[in-house]
Amino acid sequence: MFIVNVEAAIFKDDYWLIIERSKEEEHAAGLLSLVGGKVEKEGNTSDILERTIKREIFEEVDVTVKDYITYVHSTSFVSDTGDNVVDVVFLCEYESGKAFPKCPDEVEAVYWMTTEQIMTHKNAPHYVQESIKRADHIKSVTWRNNG
Repeated sequence: MFIVNVEAAIFKDDYWLIIERSKEEEHAAGLLSLVGGKVEKEGNTSDILERTIKREIFEEVDVTVKDYITYVHSTSFVSDTGDNVVDVVFLCEYESGKAFPKCPDEVEAVYWMTTEQIMTHKNAPHYVQESIKRADHIKSVTWRNNG
């Protein structure tokens, strides 16, 4: 069995909303991350991934994103606690709110960073860099034509 996790590559102009995970987190403590979390059981439903990502964004950093959410990519990994996880990343455009660590048990700090800052940051894991690289490419194609 897998845990299903969703993450948001949230952009505003040329910046990405990046969090520093709490040092108390069981997985990737203190590292930079996208905002996200686990999908909860809801029975028979539709759009569960999209609802989950919006809920996690609001719970963790008090921000809302526009309704147009785009799939970026998916990966699987084994967490630091031994759980098998399927992770799905979505591209989201910032809509409103002042980002702050609303859930300090999960989020230590919030940053707006450029792609270059993320690619060169010592606490940005390769998987976050890869997600941003892919999201940045989709953003440049999709939002240039539709945004």
